[in-house]
Amino acid sequence: MRNEKMLVVAVEHAGWRDYLELCKPKVVAVMLLTAVVGMFVAMPGLPAWDAVVFGTIGIGLAAGSAAAVNHVMDRRIDEQMARTQRRPLPQGKLSPASALMFAALTGTLGIGLLVVMVNPLTAWLTLASLIGYALIYTVYLKRATPQNIVIGGIAGAAPPLLGWTSVTGTLDPNALLLVLIIFAWTPPHFWALCIARKNDYAKAGIPMLPVTHGEDYTRLQIMLYSILLVLCSLFPYVTGMSGGIYLLGVMLLNLRFMYWAYRLYSKRIVGEPMKMFRHSINYIMLFFVVLLVDHFTVVIPAG
Repeated sequence: MRNEKMLVVAVEHAGWRDYLELCKPKVVAVMLLTAVVGMFVAMPGLPAWDAVVFGTIGIGLAAGSAAAVNHVMDRRIDEQMARTQRRPLPQGKLSPASALMFAALTGTLGIGLLVVMVNPLTAWLTLASLIGYALIYTVYLKRATPQNIVIGGIAGAAPPLLGWTSVTGTLDPNALLLVLIIFAWTPPHFWALCIARKNDYAKAGIPMLPVTHGEDYTRLQIMLYSILLVLCSLFPYVTGMSGGIYLLGVMLLNLRFMYWAYRLYSKRIVGEPMKMFRHSINYIMLFFVVLLVDHFTVVIPAG
């Protein structure tokens, strides 16, 4: 009876905004920024417009599909967490079946678009990323180990690689460097949120690092991964992928990031973890903006 009632509510109240929320648009927007920058830095000139347009749409649809599957698989957890209680599924605005149908439609459309309009390599890599996040991370890793975000982070780090292959059709070491940078960024970014929402994760029975190993250990890990991030962020300059503008910009960004990481490590102020979490989002967005600006900056010789 309860399921029938929820289904009626879903049919009566589901709107396009509920389906959009399934896609986690803010998260996908950041991912697409990194993918688009990957497209533009992959070539010395401007990439083909069709690869950029269809690549962005295809990657975005696939990412939205993975997010929708995440909503379905985590709906019981979301009901118990203050941060996620108002999502469409816990609120009964959408049924799990309709959300899965939406995920299947958007995922198929996204991957199909990449196969037909972009290239098979990008389609296969995008599909692997979708499976990695929606199934391997969400269904298994998230509930199995406190290292879930580290192991599963590779799926979330893929967008710049997908953007790169969209316009080149090939794998490149520089594209993998960008994946490595996001991979190193993900633990301090997400563990800061986990500290802020520790009680919610404990209540839901999810073995996030602050729940299993305590806040002090998590703060130390955030500090160590932040140092790793700083080191990894220097690789594009060392390899010649980027120049002086990138180096200057990323050093300023790293100083600010380490400032917040140290504050989180050394102080126990309420609200600091969320400040670190929000700053980390700004960091990764500005990082890719700096990368793009450096790529298209032309130094005109004197005389």
